[in-house]
Amino acid sequence: MTTHPLLAIHKAFHEGRHLGITSVCSAHPLVIEAALSLGLETGKTVLIEATCNQVNQDGGYTGMTPERFRDFVAGIADKVGIGMDRIVLGGDHLGPNPWKHLPAEDAMEKAAAMIDAYVRAGFTKLHLDTSMGCAGEPAALADAETAARAARLASVAEAAFADAGTGQKPVYVIGTEVPVPGGATHGLDELELTTPDAVRRTRDVHAEAFAAHGVDDAFSRVIALVVQPGVEFGHTDVIHFDARKAESLSAALHDFPGLVFEAHSTDYQTAEGLHALVADGFAILKVGPWLTFALREALYALDAIADVMDGHAPRGGLMTAMESCMQSDPGNWQKYYAGDENTAWLQRHFSYSDRIRYYWPTPSATTAVDDLLARIGDREVPGPVMSQYVPQIGSQTGPMTGREILIASVQRVLRLYDDAT
Repeated sequence: MTTHPLLAIHKAFHEGRHLGITSVCSAHPLVIEAALSLGLETGKTVLIEATCNQVNQDGGYTGMTPERFRDFVAGIADKVGIGMDRIVLGGDHLGPNPWKHLPAEDAMEKAAAMIDAYVRAGFTKLHLDTSMGCAGEPAALADAETAARAARLASVAEAAFADAGTGQKPVYVIGTEVPVPGGATHGLDELELTTPDAVRRTRDVHAEAFAAHGVDDAFSRVIALVVQPGVEFGHTDVIHFDARKAESLSAALHDFPGLVFEAHSTDYQTAEGLHALVADGFAILKVGPWLTFALREALYALDAIADVMDGHAPRGGLMTAMESCMQSDPGNWQKYYAGDENTAWLQRHFSYSDRIRYYWPTPSATTAVDDLLARIGDREVPGPVMSQYVPQIGSQTGPMTGREILIASVQRVLRLYDDAT
């Protein structure tokens, strides 16, 4: 059995070598294609993660089970020409969150079924997130209860792996101070960083819980703890990493040679900030909304480019279609975006939290994007036009097709992470 590639990360950190990995948290086919194409170019392992809300045994909001998501990624990998042996599939926030409106035992039964499905589908990097309360419970649970529920799910994962009998043993990420998935929904000012004492307590309470559930071997494959290193983003604001404030948190890792930290919500950080995060042991960098934000920028730009290439001023057809799509089904943005109608309009289309990403898979949005790509076809966009509408790519790359522009726009962000890790 081969060694899991993620086990090299904590080894490198504790030997004083700079090594991390980008966790691509997206189910958008163009984002995944961009990530796999970059992996083919660099020769590095590609980590693709699905969240519990996106993908679960009930289908999630993508309509995909873990098995279907695996096949979905495999299909894109085959198109790109990269082998599945170069891809690690991960599950993010695996726990009762999609069913937290249910009583705890019912929600945990659903979470256990989800973990089982993820492992049997070949997902080998599992973030156990049981920190949220269920019906009738506090919003945040005590550490001991969080750890006990995580250990329970780990025991399910270990049993599923033993029964399936193929592939690599799963590795785990744990933690009790887990940021809200998808970014903050309020104004940002200052963040409270995880304390070194909280790290030690989290690690110890999970070790005890895993032992109590008879899964000590699984605990030996806990590779990272989720902590808050002082990074977050909201609708219009970003809190950037300050290495000085995180010094004591980073230093706590030296007591745990088998661990690094996993940093959530690293979207929109600077290149220097991303590099500093990895150097300080926050070696697993999760990114999601920034990738679909960059894709949305490129799609809106491509809509304008198509109009210009057709000989008339931009008409905003794709933006109009997406506005109609979001207004007809406001459930994925309405309770997150506040303010007057103009503010809500701006947030629907341009918020860093990028809740428009939930609408790209809908039939009307898919049709609008397909029509756009058909309209521009295989025509190459001249450099001066690219300079006007996609200056982030630059006009010096030479003419590009519409599809190439979309992939390059996502890869522009991914290359920042690739350089940092």
